[in-house]
Amino acid sequence: QVQLVESGGGLVQAGGSLRLSCAASGRTFSRYGMGWFRQAPGKEREFVASISWNGGRLYYADSVKGRFSVTRDNAKNTVYLQMNSLKPEDTAVYSCAARTGSIYPSTETYDYDLWGQGTQVTVSS
Repeated sequence: QVQLVESGGGLVQAGGSLRLSCAASGRTFSRYGMGWFRQAPGKEREFVASISWNGGRLYYADSVKGRFSVTRDNAKNTVYLQMNSLKPEDTAVYSCAARTGSIYPSTETYDYDLWGQGTQVTVSS
């Protein structure tokens, strides 16, 4: 059973940076499209960024374009989310997700069938 484990969350001041990591167990990670989503208190889960199996196709939410960057290292079974110029409105629980049936990224939660437990990101003003 493949599992996803996020790390790297924490408390940061506005304007600061964090890098989230999502480590996957199992040998087929390189075949998965991967995504990052976030959910703030009282709000729906929303798409943040996604990446294809080889990193050649990337999608970003408009709210994070130019500030966040998604990458992956298939040799380490890990996907990353580099977050720069953080804003208080970026505060949320960030989760990574895998499309175990597709190598392509997606912006839709329903396209992902494997989820991590999430990591809290808090941005103070």
